[in-house]
Amino acid sequence: MVGLDRRRVLTAGLGAAFAAGAFPRPSLAQGARMSFKLGTDLPAPHPVNVRLKEAIAAIAQETNGAVEINLFPSNQLGSDSDMLSQIRSGALELATFPGTVVSTLVPATSLTGLGFAFTSYDKVWAAMDGDVGGYIRRAIEKANLVPFEATWDNGFRQITTSTRPIQSPADLKGFKIRVPVVPLWVSMFSALGAAPVSIPLSEAYASLQTRIADGQENPLALINFAKFYEVQKYCSLTNHAWDGFWMMASGRVWRGIPADVQQIMARHLNAAALRERDDIARANVDLQKELEGKGLVFNGVDPNAFQAALRSTKFYGQWREKFGAEAWGLVQKYAGDIG
Repeated sequence: MVGLDRRRVLTAGLGAAFAAGAFPRPSLAQGARMSFKLGTDLPAPHPVNVRLKEAIAAIAQETNGAVEINLFPSNQLGSDSDMLSQIRSGALELATFPGTVVSTLVPATSLTGLGFAFTSYDKVWAAMDGDVGGYIRRAIEKANLVPFEATWDNGFRQITTSTRPIQSPADLKGFKIRVPVVPLWVSMFSALGAAPVSIPLSEAYASLQTRIADGQENPLALINFAKFYEVQKYCSLTNHAWDGFWMMASGRVWRGIPADVQQIMARHLNAAALRERDDIARANVDLQKELEGKGLVFNGVDPNAFQAALRSTKFYGQWREKFGAEAWGLVQKYAGDIG
């Protein structure tokens, strides 16, 4: 497992140890260089990419330029599915992926995306920095991928539409909504009576513009950076799911990196993830006002009504069976009884 044990360790003790020279410098031959590609599916200004750039610079500085990481945002290296294939083969060395996207390969990564399960950040980070995160990391490792310790924040997801606000479960009946290529969310919106259309993020704006879909769902930060407000009119604050980004290395590549270089990379990338969490938390305070200024009309909803609608279907029972008793028990340890 990549990374350090917990948030406090990531940001404090080991940082001091490295600064004091307690660990050796990178064990690279004189003049040798290591060059890696890092792919993300997010627009360049997104806090994930901003913090990645800082971590990349810090890694280069600490290794005296021996480690070069080139960042490719906005699906420049291909769709999420493309990058997932590349990182498994070793053609791509590093990438961030939403957990629910990785779930097409590692089903456990979509655990935290269960509809109306995690209702606050206190629950989310307790789970991800605790037993749920550990369970997911072990599952990812079995796919020959190397997950870093700290999960990045993708935020709670909201629904935007071009036709009408979503105020109750009844408003989703027959509604054409763009969702990622994620079985869990296709299942959730289908259970609520919507007509989900699975479309990669790189094609989401065009699908809304051409009315292949009448709405989409994403965190406020991504709604802003992807400029969905240009092709959407309403934003319903459903908080229907939370998802995080997993920073991963190719197992094939990672095994060839000297251990001391692994430590340097992991320390800076994990610390960047923690700073990105704070960025998203601060941004969420102001984003609604900013998006209102760009024309989005906001409305709140009663999440209990949506959870009740899901409980009346087979949704929770089906996913409890798919995830298994151990995983479901860990989720409910932090999220409470969800069905």
